[in-house]
Amino acid sequence: MNRKVSVAPMMDCTDRHERFFLRLISKNTLLYTEMVVDEAISRGDKKKLLEFNINEKPVALQLGGSSPKLLSEATKAGEDFGYDEINLNLGCPSKKVEKNRFGACLMKEPNLVADCLSKMQSVTKLPVTIKTRIGYDEVEDYENLYNFISTLKATGVKTFIIHARKAMLGKFTPKQNLNIPPLKYEYVYKLKEDFPDKEIIINGGITSVDEIKPHLEKTDGVMIGRAAYHTPYLLADIEKDIFNNDNIPSRQDVIEKLIPYVKEELKKGTRLNQIMRHTLGLFHGQTGASYWKRYLSENMCVRDADVKKIDHIMDKIKYNNVDTRVGQSA
Repeated sequence: MNRKVSVAPMMDCTDRHERFFLRLISKNTLLYTEMVVDEAISRGDKKKLLEFNINEKPVALQLGGSSPKLLSEATKAGEDFGYDEINLNLGCPSKKVEKNRFGACLMKEPNLVADCLSKMQSVTKLPVTIKTRIGYDEVEDYENLYNFISTLKATGVKTFIIHARKAMLGKFTPKQNLNIPPLKYEYVYKLKEDFPDKEIIINGGITSVDEIKPHLEKTDGVMIGRAAYHTPYLLADIEKDIFNNDNIPSRQDVIEKLIPYVKEELKKGTRLNQIMRHTLGLFHGQTGASYWKRYLSENMCVRDADVKKIDHIMDKIKYNNVDTRVGQSA
């Protein structure tokens, strides 16, 4: 599994439509699902929750939960649906997540987490990984992080994705938790020094290829989040400069390849706005980008969008001077 660069699991962002769209831009970036709760998989419609397009691969399933039994069942279901990795969420700081006893609050219970990971690994041949933070509330010393990772390491987990901020549980909103706690990249670098045989992936506030490269000198991989969602063509720069792939599609190529997918999804009952909302940032920094966003907002990113609009979208790009060239994401 190549985890040199990956796109973080993001609620209401990295659904199957977003992942299909991003895969049109980058062949090599590892993609993650939104967090799926173990109990939802146990009680709900597994197909609706877990089914994905084969063209999204490689793709990892992120799970949320704290029941060893339910997590092991969800892990097996993920393997059966064809995912390439199972990831346990130990980093989400929201009040709702904490109330249900999963996410970052589990950093307080390393032994429970270890039990969950052991059970998950016992039912699958897939890699089981974790995504966590450097600490929580007033607990942000490196020693605590080291001890937490040591406990999880003993279960056989080999890959640790670390968001280099602490989580403020119940004190900040999820959005504030992405910005206010200071980044401490040095903690993640130190983990790689102290656990040289483990795969350490760094996450948090990384927005460009120029920022990715120095992190790769000190860790095994970089996970990007909001930058990939708001400026998705960043993945083209990553594909070229990190994965050394010169076969990069233009922005127009991406839309042309997306249209058949959109039409097939519409036949299944998917609404146009559920897909096209993910493309709002495709032309970020390019001439005509504001027109693209306005056209989508007014015609395709509304609940009752006219499906016929999709047939004219390429003409709208061509005749309104939207710059579709291959180039920097800006």
